[in-house]
Amino acid sequence: MPDLTHFDAEGHAHMVDVSDKAATARLAVAEGHITMRRETLDLITEGRAEKGDVIGVARLAGIMGTKKTADLIPLCHPLPVTNVSVDLVPDTALPGLRATATVKTTGQTGVEMEALTAVSTALLTVYDMVKAVERGMEIGGIRLRLKAGGKSGRYEAAP
Repeated sequence: MPDLTHFDAEGHAHMVDVSDKAATARLAVAEGHITMRRETLDLITEGRAEKGDVIGVARLAGIMGTKKTADLIPLCHPLPVTNVSVDLVPDTALPGLRATATVKTTGQTGVEMEALTAVSTALLTVYDMVKAVERGMEIGGIRLRLKAGGKSGRYEAAP
């Protein structure tokens, strides 16, 4: 098992020094979902939610969350995100919404945390926008699906 890079030799938390690392193209894709009653999903997909376009607002919240990751996660480096896309897709089998975030940068460290934050923020926004009609929604399955670039190379989660 590799060493935990966010701890020094004495076990103290610290920000990893990436100053000697080359800037390379980085990509991360994260996913997650929110489950709800079918009636709540219909409310969202039919545009009848009192607070407005749930999917559109959640997409914007995910993008904004990406840009605030270093403010939320103590040891994350602030990164120049070059692209982020957040997609929320209705899934009647859940029932609920599936969220996917793709984040890119060219830098000295990866954007995995940014992608995970985007998904988390988007799904929390869905919850916030329709909690008045259903408080029992569940957010889950948030995980890194793909990471590419950097010294450790490519990671792809099992389907």
